[in-house]
Amino acid sequence: MDLDALRTPTRFLQSMGLSFPPELDLQELESWWEAEGKAISMMIDRMGTPWLRAYDRFGRRIDEILYPPDYRRMLLQGYRAGAVWHAFEGAGLSATFLIGYLTAFYDAGLYCPYTVSLATALALHKYGDPDLQARFLPPLLRRDGDVWQGATWMTEAGGGSDLGATVETMARPDGERWRLTGEKYFASNAGAELAVVAARPEGAPRTVRGLALFLLPRYREDGGLNYLIRRLKDKIGTRSVPTGEVELRDSEAYLLGRLETGIYSILEVLNVSRVANSIGSVALMQRAIAEALAFAERRVAFGRPVLHHPLMRRQFAERIRDLQAAFALAWTTVRLLEEVWPEHPPYSEGYHLFRLLTHLAKYWTAEHAVQTAKWAMEVHGGMGVLGEYPVERWLREAMILPIWEGTPHRQILDGLEAMGRKGAHRSLFAWLAPRADPQALEEMAGRVEAHLQLPSEEQEAQAEALFRDLARFTADTLSRSFPGG
Repeated sequence: MDLDALRTPTRFLQSMGLSFPPELDLQELESWWEAEGKAISMMIDRMGTPWLRAYDRFGRRIDEILYPPDYRRMLLQGYRAGAVWHAFEGAGLSATFLIGYLTAFYDAGLYCPYTVSLATALALHKYGDPDLQARFLPPLLRRDGDVWQGATWMTEAGGGSDLGATVETMARPDGERWRLTGEKYFASNAGAELAVVAARPEGAPRTVRGLALFLLPRYREDGGLNYLIRRLKDKIGTRSVPTGEVELRDSEAYLLGRLETGIYSILEVLNVSRVANSIGSVALMQRAIAEALAFAERRVAFGRPVLHHPLMRRQFAERIRDLQAAFALAWTTVRLLEEVWPEHPPYSEGYHLFRLLTHLAKYWTAEHAVQTAKWAMEVHGGMGVLGEYPVERWLREAMILPIWEGTPHRQILDGLEAMGRKGAHRSLFAWLAPRADPQALEEMAGRVEAHLQLPSEEQEAQAEALFRDLARFTADTLSRSFPGG
């Protein structure tokens, strides 16, 4: 790969064979980031957690999140460019992920509001009744400063992996609406005008089958606050998205989809975010490599730039190959998401293939983002640990990616479920066969089949090595369909 392709997101995307629809002006968005956005993003990161103003001067609860004025300007760039509306009125769902890739290259945290707003809009469009869509979808698709934001709130204090046991938020019917009472412990994009929320209808079983998905507005019909923000989290990274603890007190909400299939609607929302997490992880990998390249070209050691030393050249070559493979895996999940998103349960084999690829991609790209950011710090030597230079930030940002939207453990276990119960691995191997080395494919297929014959406890205990190797094999095979693969 031409090293210059690593310096900007649009050059890299083009080097991977992607072309941009004419209605999607990524070059203009990139130019804004280079001219203004970088400085704003650095300022937001250095400021730390935004400030929550809970009450106005008269003691009324307002829960206003305060940022410097430039933050709003930075945030609106992606919404205007089509981080949400392109999925409905423009170049399609893939265009929203292109905007997300570019955004995450410059600010990984800022991609989160776009992601959860997109997931909210998709769920509303797919599962909301016509009146609900007419009322709430147009504000999410605006292209100006009055655009609404969305959020996806599932996790409670007990954790997010075992939703069937940890979701305590209760929902009771109230005419055409529902009333939700409970707490959400990790509520990203707190302050959003709309949120999709997991809750348990009264009398439903305390399993995942007892959960349903609801649309929750920021304000009640009488204009009062419909949810309260208890506090904002002080995170090591992704500081450009406010993550808080949210209280629901008899909050007005609307059912999305059917009660009996609520868990599927919830998982569909989560899988949109997992695909986005993969795209953001690859973008962060590229940014870390770009920072390392800029430093290694100018840092002189033993009479020549460190980039010209054989070991460093080899490390760069390996990181670039990993970046290309990670992009191939992540972008393939985007393409499959576009194909299967309209499906309702019971799902097709293609949908379960998408599920398995999403778990592989989310697991593998996030892990590589962490390792790539760590390596970029090592290239900088002592400079890499200093807060005044950008490279240490990418490690802080990267550390969140394996945890967001399901830890590595969750991805492995869900991937095992997709293979063991749905046979998704057989669809995967059949799909990869035209591009894969036949012997390597046979060996990997044999390993997976043998693993699935183990007792359940042993399957889980020994799953990580298999899952890691399957992700690597899949990524390397898919990369052959992209330039340079």
